[in-house]
Amino acid sequence: MSITAAQVKELREKSGAGMMDCKTALKENDGDMEAAMDWLRKKGIAKADKKAGRTAAEGLVGVAGDANSAVVVEVNSETDFVARNDAFQSLVSNIATVALGTDGSIEAVAAATYPETGKSVEDTVKDAIGTIGENMSLRRSAKLSVENGAVASYIHNAVTDGLGKLGVLVAIETTGNAEAARAFGRQVAMHVAATNPLALTEADVDPVAAAREKDIFSDQARQSGKPENIIEKMVEGRMRKFYEEVVLLKQAFVMNPDLSVEKALAEAEKEIGAPAKIVSFVRFALGEGIEREESDFAAEVAAAAKS
Repeated sequence: MSITAAQVKELREKSGAGMMDCKTALKENDGDMEAAMDWLRKKGIAKADKKAGRTAAEGLVGVAGDANSAVVVEVNSETDFVARNDAFQSLVSNIATVALGTDGSIEAVAAATYPETGKSVEDTVKDAIGTIGENMSLRRSAKLSVENGAVASYIHNAVTDGLGKLGVLVAIETTGNAEAARAFGRQVAMHVAATNPLALTEADVDPVAAAREKDIFSDQARQSGKPENIIEKMVEGRMRKFYEEVVLLKQAFVMNPDLSVEKALAEAEKEIGAPAKIVSFVRFALGEGIEREESDFAAEVAAAAKS
């Protein structure tokens, strides 16, 4: 039976067990969620305490790279205090290094061997939860590679080399000077950190998002009472502006706003010494998309005083 990522995620949230354990539990029980939960409990894998239920939205983003590849990982903790802990920083840095030797998928990184423990990355994180005393999780990872060229990386709000609150990778393909390509790629990575583009090219923009914008622009234009042919041109102009705002290659380059990123790349080709192409990018901002629990600090203190 095929087990979906959604099933694994649901069981992981219910049990607090690791991703690979949840996947195994579901396979062993033909996808039955309750039976899988019981299986985990019998194995002693499901968390008995409440650490796994606590929101882990702090932590660090880590990057690592070699000549033609780079990875970015996000490892979450509950508090920024733990993120400043040397042991936690070492954990994230080592996970990034381990991830570089995988295909970059979260499953591969979680299953990879952590050198200092000889255990999987996932089990090493579990052990760290017990040692440090906070819920932690390897949330996501990504890897970019090129056959010729360079993959540049950038960490914003760095706490130490390769670790911070926001990480970006930019892959540039070229047969020219790889170091010149990497230097320009780092500038583009800084640009991506600042502007958070939705897509690399117009064709990569989610069609649903583009259609929604077009509908909004059309409704706004019709309120002007102008003829349909004029409205059509107005909408075309608004859509061009929309793409200039959200598409990386069309955006005004942060380092030189007189040029688009696409034109800046053409200028950089002089230093690179050959045609170059930005083929992909990844941007991880710490905790994005995580629903954080709102806490009432006064109530927590009062509760602690009564206990």
